[in-house]
Amino acid sequence: MIIAFDFDGTLVDSYSCIEEAFKRALEKRYRWLPGKALWAKLLTKIELQFERPSLGGHKKTYKPPFFLRTKFFETWFIERAKLSKPIDDAPELLKRLKEEGHTVISFSAEDFIDGMKVKRLKMAGMYDLFDDVIVFGREMTLDEAFWLVREKYGDETFIWVDDKPWRFIGRGDENTEFVWYYFPFTARFVEKNREKLALIPHLHVIRDLWSLFDVIENVRKGKRLER
Repeated sequence: MIIAFDFDGTLVDSYSCIEEAFKRALEKRYRWLPGKALWAKLLTKIELQFERPSLGGHKKTYKPPFFLRTKFFETWFIERAKLSKPIDDAPELLKRLKEEGHTVISFSAEDFIDGMKVKRLKMAGMYDLFDDVIVFGREMTLDEAFWLVREKYGDETFIWVDDKPWRFIGRGDENTEFVWYYFPFTARFVEKNREKLALIPHLHVIRDLWSLFDVIENVRKGKRLER
């Protein structure tokens, strides 16, 4: 099977450290600035607006505004990467999947800074654990990224694991199985609009990454995990 993983909120917890990363970036870039803790809180609130659901999003390529492509935000991403923690021993999970013969892909959106997603994958020690790394949003849309997988790997069963199930809506094909990893930070958005899950066929819901092996077994048997 082809198994594709989102990164933030799926393989690593990079959300609980957002504010601390802003504090560190401010210290490094603007040591003279007073009230850095308050600025970090404000910047965190602004950043969290970008994490809200965009149903049917990524239909076009997107270039962030210039003020998000600065050295300050580059420093923030690096500090965030240093503070991020793997979820459920994700590196061992990836190794195990590969040992069992699956094709394992990193399948996630680009950050504000060009090439930053790949850099963060490397800092997390996960980049070399993937058979392929596909980054959408800047050079290709999410739909184009999906069909690139099909072009490269054919019609084999495609298991797509993401903590943001709104990305699944209107995508995939008959051989796609959608796995919503229930990460509390992003799950709260889904809980406010849970009826949207009915728009996603072949949906499985897991609350720990190792339950993915149950999904794989159930897919083989033609079953679904409970929503």
